[in-house]
Amino acid sequence: MEQKAVQLDRETFSCSICLDLLKDPVTTPCGHSYCKNCIKDHWDREDEKRIYSCPQCRKSFIPRPELLKNTMLAALVEELKKTGLQAAPADHCYAGPEDVACDFCTGRKLRAVKSCLVCLASYCEKHLQPHYESPTFKKHKLVEPSEKLQENICSRHDEVLKIFCRTDQQCICILCSMDEHKGHDTVSAAAERTERQRELEGSRHNIQQRIQDREKDVKLLQQEVEAINGSADKAVEHSEKIFTQLIRLMEERRSDVKQQVRSQQETEVSRVKELQEKLEQEITELKRKDAELKKLSHTEDHNQFLHNYPSLSALSESTHSSSIKIRPLKYFEDVTAAVTEVRDKLQDVLRETWTNISLTVTDVDVLQPQPENMTRADFLRYSCKMSLYPNTAHTLLLLCEGNRKATRMRQQQSYSDHPDRFTGWCQVLSRESLTGRCYWEVEWRERVGVAAAYKNISRAGDSDECGFGFNDKSWMLLCSTDSFNFHHNRVQFLISGPRSSRVGVYLDHSAGILSFYSVSDTMTLLHRVQTTFTQPLYAGLRFYFPPGESAEFCELK
Repeated sequence: MEQKAVQLDRETFSCSICLDLLKDPVTTPCGHSYCKNCIKDHWDREDEKRIYSCPQCRKSFIPRPELLKNTMLAALVEELKKTGLQAAPADHCYAGPEDVACDFCTGRKLRAVKSCLVCLASYCEKHLQPHYESPTFKKHKLVEPSEKLQENICSRHDEVLKIFCRTDQQCICILCSMDEHKGHDTVSAAAERTERQRELEGSRHNIQQRIQDREKDVKLLQQEVEAINGSADKAVEHSEKIFTQLIRLMEERRSDVKQQVRSQQETEVSRVKELQEKLEQEITELKRKDAELKKLSHTEDHNQFLHNYPSLSALSESTHSSSIKIRPLKYFEDVTAAVTEVRDKLQDVLRETWTNISLTVTDVDVLQPQPENMTRADFLRYSCKMSLYPNTAHTLLLLCEGNRKATRMRQQQSYSDHPDRFTGWCQVLSRESLTGRCYWEVEWRERVGVAAAYKNISRAGDSDECGFGFNDKSWMLLCSTDSFNFHHNRVQFLISGPRSSRVGVYLDHSAGILSFYSVSDTMTLLHRVQTTFTQPLYAGLRFYFPPGESAEFCELK
């Protein structure tokens, strides 16, 4: 109770302008008391209007009242000061740099809690009380503190902007409506606000509806993510099991092949060693017989020689050299060839299967750079390791550098027959199939065709159906020292561009883009194909007549 009484004293003896204990208290004719300097400064600001009002009750006085010291209040305030009581507000009530300050505070201003659209002033908690207590302020409009109250005043006529000009779409004062806005379509600002408020509510309704729709979409997408993750996890699990079974089967076959080879090895070695032992025994017998004959041949007594000669045992039948057959190692070579063939077939099957898997994956182009905006560093993100497939190489082509390089030779190479081999055109395809986004570079010399083709391009003979760029299954950039030419389906384009011994090729399979670039210090687009690819592509190289032409898939880092 005592603390409550102290709080009452603080409020009772505080100046409603500075909110501090009264200093030289004076009383206005309406009975309210203020610090002498506070009310004096307040009325000084009203000198131009010649009407002086009480900051609390808003009662007006004409002329300016004479201020007399309230001696009783002064004595009471002095007594309060002796008790150590202070009525200053806490620091957190003062206006900071980002706060709206009270327009009625003097000295250090307090933070405003409301702004009045009629008074066009902002008030702290203390100075706002008359708006709540006095009937004079009953119709005043209080809003959240605002620093833009002066924007409600017409800069030309110094009047409140209460009218909205629909013709010029701006707020004006009553004098503006009779002057430069005369004859315009005008309504009260309140009426325009009501109409715009309805539009705003309609917009908010639409936005809220869109938010609900998007939230439903997000929920559906989240369910799709969960379904994708679940399906992917199952696919990985099942794939792991299948690959484990395949690996186990391969291990079993490897063990069988090893066992068969070792068994055959043991049989053959045993046969050879048996024959070897038989021959060594025959050699020993022959050496013993030779020693006996040698000893008899050195006997000087003729009678003794003739007597002993018949007793010498006859030679056993000799192992004829024709019975010693050195079997060729064809069995083991055949095993190696058979295993190699299995490997190649398995690689082909896995490659084709993986291509089918790749083609079923949706290629999402979210935020992906377009080719015209890509730098070489962007292209290198899609670089792929390329190699040439020996079974497709024409017999005049020599492959080296790990099957990355091909050179046109004079002499035929000893390649075995294969249905994938080009027999008429001096060409070769890559081992790798290309889908999705891929980038590779070719270093060429003399005159070389850099191509991309479907796997089902014809191979046998020298018809147009086999040649890169002469059918609808292949696209080729012919590079030579003096020009570039593009070929597709028997149509040829002469291309201008900087000469370079390196050509870059970019493929976006799903987008149907195949681009050829001249690569040096910079990349220059030579030609771009825009089509629809119906199959995986394979990189190709084509060579012409002079031996020595070469091309190599570059190793990109």
